[in-house]
Amino acid sequence: MTRPVDSGVIFIARLALSVLFLWSGVMKLLGYAGFVAYLQAKGVPFVQVGAPIAVAIEVLGGLFLVFGFKIRPLGLVMAAYCIVTGVLGHDFWNATDPAMQHDLVIHFWKNVAMAGGFLLLFVTGAGGISIDGARAPRGGRGLR
Repeated sequence: MTRPVDSGVIFIARLALSVLFLWSGVMKLLGYAGFVAYLQAKGVPFVQVGAPIAVAIEVLGGLFLVFGFKIRPLGLVMAAYCIVTGVLGHDFWNATDPAMQHDLVIHFWKNVAMAGGFLLLFVTGAGGISIDGARAPRGGRGLR
């Protein structure tokens, strides 16, 4: 059972996670050709399939986070997405410039940390301030 204060904290956590993905997804959409070129330069396979999937995951995932919709399955999807994009986009082990390598290390571990946050959302669910919370059956003291 979720206490009201827990629902508020989970809501803030969802918003904090959503900001990066909404902003990044919209920027990828607005500069789509540049995003595709970046993926090609990184040697990402199947760019024509992966690019629209990445944009969809970021924009729709960000919106789902804001509204608290399907948070448990979304948590797994977003955790996997963070790890995949960390490996493909922040491959510090391939960098030769020390400054670039340092930057990539930070971004790689940021992705791992975000994956951890998404795994926590998988466990906790969306909280009461959400579509998921509004649709959940009420039990006990009605604190969902």
